[in-house]
Amino acid sequence: MLSFFRINDPFRLIAILGIMLLMSAVYIWIVDIPILQPEMIWMLLGERMAEGKHMYIDIIDDTGPLSAGVYWVVYLLFGKSLLSYKVIAAFFVLFQVVYVNYLFIRYKSFEDNTYIPAFVMTVLFYVSFDLVTLSPALMGSTFIVLALGQLFSQTVLQKEGSDAVLLVGIFGGIAACFHFPLATFLPFLLVSGIIVSGFSFQQIIVSLIAYAMPLVFCALYYFWIDGFEAFFFEFTIAPRLIESYAHVSYRDLALLFALPLFFSVLGFFVGFIVKSQTVNQQKQLQLNLIFSIFAVSSLLLTNRRTPYQFIVILPALAYFISLLLVVYKKGIAIQVLTAIFIFGLPAIGIVWTLMQINTGKIDTYAVKIEDKHQISKGKRILVLGEDLGYYHESSLATPYLHYRLSKNIIQNQEDLENTVEVYNNFLEEKPEIVIDEDGVFAELLKSIPILSQQYEKQGTNYFLKKNN
Repeated sequence: MLSFFRINDPFRLIAILGIMLLMSAVYIWIVDIPILQPEMIWMLLGERMAEGKHMYIDIIDDTGPLSAGVYWVVYLLFGKSLLSYKVIAAFFVLFQVVYVNYLFIRYKSFEDNTYIPAFVMTVLFYVSFDLVTLSPALMGSTFIVLALGQLFSQTVLQKEGSDAVLLVGIFGGIAACFHFPLATFLPFLLVSGIIVSGFSFQQIIVSLIAYAMPLVFCALYYFWIDGFEAFFFEFTIAPRLIESYAHVSYRDLALLFALPLFFSVLGFFVGFIVKSQTVNQQKQLQLNLIFSIFAVSSLLLTNRRTPYQFIVILPALAYFISLLLVVYKKGIAIQVLTAIFIFGLPAIGIVWTLMQINTGKIDTYAVKIEDKHQISKGKRILVLGEDLGYYHESSLATPYLHYRLSKNIIQNQEDLENTVEVYNNFLEEKPEIVIDEDGVFAELLKSIPILSQQYEKQGTNYFLKKNN
């Protein structure tokens, strides 16, 4: 199979598209992946923004402002359609695959111009089912890839005042506006610009200003609508102060990415020790190595432990693995390694997913729909807990979307201004049902007796009285 992609023929991309369709069909219709908790959050976010609500002010969540804008548009066009998320994500994936392969061909990263990198990166995207959903990490990493492309151009062109210096900063800033953990790539852009691309002091300043522009524009918008403080706190500070969501264990993450990392290490040693390279190829090797280090560091800022957070490292993995597969064309050893990569990676992803479903471990990541969730069908509700199944056929009332962020706000009853704002939110939107898993709403009712008169308790749930 690999020999098919060794030929420098753009029509090989048709086969890439076919592989994507096949793997997506397996995950969506055969494995039958349920809706994930983050996906439910993104859909509710888009729905609420479509109602005219503002992110961070009327929606308590840490999703990036540009990602929130995408979810808003997706809801306007398709409603709560999980399939639309998969289809749009496929376009982002295909773009990254095509663009990365284009970079390697244009800047002569390997001795042969092939479509092996495109094939390798496609396989990597399907090591886990959530790598191909419309996550902020996927959208943001697309702009990191574009920034990487500009740095690649500097390894060859080396010309002062290049537009690449400006674009590197702009793309990096846009990526951070999609997914805040990608802000760790600011030092990457500076370090690689100085060490690999030879940026001058003036170029570094230009790149820094360009990086700040998207963030400043977002900040100005929220300052204009009197929401700068909420934007700054919820987007940058608060998610780092709360307990992160451990959707997937470290053991499972190691299981999923052990094989790609093994192949990448082999490829690195091939490029660094075995294979002689041109000066430009050596710079590209250094660039991808630095890229890998900062990609891993971005994981430290995430507040959801999931495989899709690793998306940003895939271009570097694709580079090192392609280095191994392009250099060695014959021999039993490389044929065995190639077979393991082609068939082993997708098999690991599919088997791991099936095991998660069969053992029930996926319930920590996916939304489990049960009969008890029917009570909220067609209603505007609020879930103060982790069970998002109640939102399956209902809408969010009040701004409190992200439970762990919202919990601190609702429980902060020492701040009188905050308590008044919480009361006004319930008074204005009047959720028909409040699912109170942890007793947060019960504590609030003790502090605001007038609010308790509007609800009646049944079990752990509170129902709005009909006369309200």
